[in-house]
Amino acid sequence: MGLAARLNASWSRLPRLLFSLVLLCVLAVGLGACSAAAAGLNSFSSPDGRYAFLYPTGWTRVQVSNGPQVVFHDLINSDETLSLVISEVKPDRDVENLGSAVAVGETLRRVVIAPEGSGRSAELVEAREREQGGHIFYDLEYAVHLADRDRHELATVVSDRGRLYTFAASTNEVRWPKVQELFERVITSFTLQI
Repeated sequence: MGLAARLNASWSRLPRLLFSLVLLCVLAVGLGACSAAAAGLNSFSSPDGRYAFLYPTGWTRVQVSNGPQVVFHDLINSDETLSLVISEVKPDRDVENLGSAVAVGETLRRVVIAPEGSGRSAELVEAREREQGGHIFYDLEYAVHLADRDRHELATVVSDRGRLYTFAASTNEVRWPKVQELFERVITSFTLQI
């Protein structure tokens, strides 16, 4: 093959080569952005493989008795917590059967977060519904008032196969503006895997 023919063959491959290089660059930037979005978060999966979620780096798991199934807290700001409570419900009950996001949020506020006689009061700030992986999740936000301080709490509630999962993150109101975005990523990371 002559020099002219080899040059023509090389030039004809140039657009494909440039396209491949551009595609590679776009993928590298996209993957870098994905890993940056998850930076500062670790993953947790249940031993039975039913659920998983992300939790902030630097937080540690704490064993509790007669309480939530899973509890994590920040080592530096020890009053920042992440907890998962699993309750039994009828196997055919989806979270929508329990009521709207607002109704479930108000029940959780009244019965769990600030029950009568607890010395706490709470306000449901926002309640919304989202669909993920074929399940309906209720995302809830609360302002909680204690005698000595105010707190902020996010929670998500979902049901599956006779279990009601309530996954919540809580912090002191003073820290809320600093951790709001992180807590939202953590709460919406909760997934059912079976």
